[in-house]
Amino acid sequence: MTAATSPARHILAYGGSRSGKTMGFCYCVANRGMMAPNSRHLIARLHNIDVRQSVMLDTWRKMMDLAFPGVAYETNKTDQYVILPTGAEVWFSGLDDKERVDKILGKEFATIYVNEASQVSYETIPILRTRLAQACRKSDGRPLALKAYYDLNPSGKGHWTYREFVEGVRPENGLPIEPDSRAHVVLNPVDNPHLPAEYHAELDGLPDKQRQRFRDGKYLSEVPGALWSLSDRTADDGRNMPGIESLRVQSAPTELQRVVIGVDPSGSNGTTGDIQGIVVAGVDKEGRAYVLADCSCRLSPDGWARVVANAAEKYGADRVVAERNFGGAMVEAVLKSAAPKMPVKLVTASRGKVVRAEPIAALYEQGKVSHVGTLPDLEDQMTMTTTAGFQGGSSPDRMDALVWALTELTDTRPRFDMRKLLG
Repeated sequence: MTAATSPARHILAYGGSRSGKTMGFCYCVANRGMMAPNSRHLIARLHNIDVRQSVMLDTWRKMMDLAFPGVAYETNKTDQYVILPTGAEVWFSGLDDKERVDKILGKEFATIYVNEASQVSYETIPILRTRLAQACRKSDGRPLALKAYYDLNPSGKGHWTYREFVEGVRPENGLPIEPDSRAHVVLNPVDNPHLPAEYHAELDGLPDKQRQRFRDGKYLSEVPGALWSLSDRTADDGRNMPGIESLRVQSAPTELQRVVIGVDPSGSNGTTGDIQGIVVAGVDKEGRAYVLADCSCRLSPDGWARVVANAAEKYGADRVVAERNFGGAMVEAVLKSAAPKMPVKLVTASRGKVVRAEPIAALYEQGKVSHVGTLPDLEDQMTMTTTAGFQGGSSPDRMDALVWALTELTDTRPRFDMRKLLG
């Protein structure tokens, strides 16, 4: 992994499956810890169970046995960190565990490694980067440069890693990034000499799109069967279907006919679990819809209700549309507590997420919806939603909130002619 020696502070490794990305970056983290006494390092992944079982108790141990044979180190399984002979600490944390996240946000690190970054939303990344701040020195007295590593099997080109490391722009606004601050390397199964021939044969037999991703390590222009795409595409019947990028605007009309907030509550109490999807959208007098903001969060019921109330005041919303599936009475109560005068409409998810999303995706195909500015995490979920379901690493909460808001504004519900039904 020659990119690991790059002077860039942020380094991405992407490519096919079983290509050695995790093992390579675990070695980089351990090597930095062995060089710098009493330094501190973090390996993070979306789900705590995954970083514990797959990395701390598996890949890390294998890497240490191979790269540092005979080197003794202590493992604290309860708090999930190891102590190297130099006194350096390597912490392992899931980003879905608030208690552990609170612990790591209280520390500074010389290295941060985000494993399986395809599962991690962009809104989490700037927060993690605030903890890349430990000033420490190597054994020879020279300073240890701060480093952040990221890896993934590439998904769609709408993902924040593609925009930041390949296109060289900030995902939140599209502005250029200082080129010397980012570097990336492509690692594929063919680069791993330890894989059996049978594994390569299995990858060769995958369908084309999956082969591009898991064997060839390519970002896809769009995920197969995606309901939304960032770029324009051509339908099977030859129609041009505009992508999110070509529909994007810098501002919405000053006077919108309606503004609503779609809410997809979660069962989370603010410490673990899925986030609460909160999306603000409006419609003008011609019936064109504008997605104004993504205010999604992971908070307690009172906390996310306040976020909704603040968004309603800021954007002049006339209604909140919230899914009742996690307790309709509770949802309505917390919203009424935060914004007593705000009309609340509870809706029931009687149909699957894809079925609900398809009429809204059709509005985008017709060029009837615009995003105001860039909404990277929402757009990533949208482009990962396919006819076969959501292909991302967690729940499409932001996309669901978007669908509730735009359904209310555009009334895309199916209509039935009773006369036809009755013959």
